[in-house]
Amino acid sequence: MGKTLKIQDMITTGVYTAIYFLLVGVATFISAFLLPGFSVILLPGFSALITGAVYLLLIKKTKKFGAITSMGIVMGLFFLLVGHFALTFIPHLVSAILADLVAKKGNYLSQKWNRLSFIVFSYGVTGPILPLWFFKNSYTASLVNRGKDAAYIAKTFANITWSTFFICIIFVTICGWIGGIIGQKTLEKHF
Repeated sequence: MGKTLKIQDMITTGVYTAIYFLLVGVATFISAFLLPGFSVILLPGFSALITGAVYLLLIKKTKKFGAITSMGIVMGLFFLLVGHFALTFIPHLVSAILADLVAKKGNYLSQKWNRLSFIVFSYGVTGPILPLWFFKNSYTASLVNRGKDAAYIAKTFANITWSTFFICIIFVTICGWIGGIIGQKTLEKHF
């Protein structure tokens, strides 16, 4: 097992990133359907619940530093390019690098470290919503610049409190843990 990503590893990373991205889209629809008023707050957790197998399969197929980071960079760039708040990219990048380091601690072979890595990576999906709590004025200005009206903006911030911030973080942690277990069981059964 080489230590640097090869072309095949980058192709593999691209494929699993695309699948991960599609599952985040599915999670978006699930959260909007199940809990319309809290969908934005709970989306990162719902994403973590259903993306564990894809994430852990990426680790299993590559076992190299950089694959996880690359996935996080691509996800962050996507959200940035589709018009999300400029700082959306930073949580994706930071959580991806940290997740890569956590998985590396177990040589990308340890179930425990890989699942912990998945939880850390899952915090990246909070990138598009963190500005709701930390940069409300700037985020509101970006919504206005994107053509959103006052009713939309009021609805967006209706449930944004420090309590919901902590609910979001705890929900990501719990769903990441469960999603990691589901992902590990899926890999054991099918891969």
